[in-house]
Amino acid sequence: MSNFYQLVYNELNKIYIRKSTWAMYVIVAALIIGGAFLTNSFEDLDKYENNNWREVLQEENAALEKEIAEYESDDFIQQMNTSEIEKNNYHLKNDIQPEYGAWQYVLENKELLSIVSLLTIIVAAGIVANEFRWGTIKLLLIRPITRTKILASKYVSVLIFALFTLLFVLIFSLIVGAIFFGLEGINPSIVIEQGAGYADVSAISQILSGYGYGMVNLIMMTTFAFMISTVFRNSSLAIGTAIFLMMAGNTIVTIFMEKSWAKYILFANTDLSQYANGGEPWIEGTSLGFSIIVLIVYFIIFQLLSWFFFNKRDIAGN
Repeated sequence: MSNFYQLVYNELNKIYIRKSTWAMYVIVAALIIGGAFLTNSFEDLDKYENNNWREVLQEENAALEKEIAEYESDDFIQQMNTSEIEKNNYHLKNDIQPEYGAWQYVLENKELLSIVSLLTIIVAAGIVANEFRWGTIKLLLIRPITRTKILASKYVSVLIFALFTLLFVLIFSLIVGAIFFGLEGINPSIVIEQGAGYADVSAISQILSGYGYGMVNLIMMTTFAFMISTVFRNSSLAIGTAIFLMMAGNTIVTIFMEKSWAKYILFANTDLSQYANGGEPWIEGTSLGFSIIVLIVYFIIFQLLSWFFFNKRDIAGN
């Protein structure tokens, strides 16, 4: 087992020794800082801090209702403003003063997990394919280590990279949020939409669940890109295919959602948050248990294809 740990360490070292990897982290950091700067510049975050916050919310509701009356034919405005009015009314009814701080900013930045997925796909797509392209695969396979262990070490290394990058987003968002907006406390509560209404819930629990749900999609797309890289030995193909499906996955499901077999499409099941807080599933006939089983089946298929092609491939000509 010690040589497996050494393999993982070597793979992580190869990932983090590249300047491109650190450039990825710089880009993510810039997005986090830039988002905080824009929020601080264009949002009036201090308007609820005074004792007249109730009057401020009531004035907001009046303005939103006026806008609803003016744009009766605009469904987007109708839905968005109605939801905002319900949220304001929840604050007023339960005497909860709105506040914005670091934890809220961390929760909002869970949307950056799509960037984390993109970066991890790039790493996963090249970690096997580049060994064949550069001819270094021979140096790996002449060692007294099984191909299965070599492949597993590469996959585990990609997952560790994904976890480190996710933690970077979370921790750096908290630091930047604390600098720009202040820290609301150790575990403040936030008002979010749940099922048919709003509820006051723990910010940390929402952050953990939000980032956890994002990790599911991250793992599945990473495993898919890793499989394509292993099967076709082409990092460009793996990156292009995985990114295309990540971006177009929801559209694909929408096109075929009337079909009885649509619920078996991978992208109909990767967003487990659809079942949270009493939410309705995207496609009729699905459930949390069903989606988990579908994801496990896809995961096993991706892993078996990776293992089969990597173990059976002749590298004499490489």
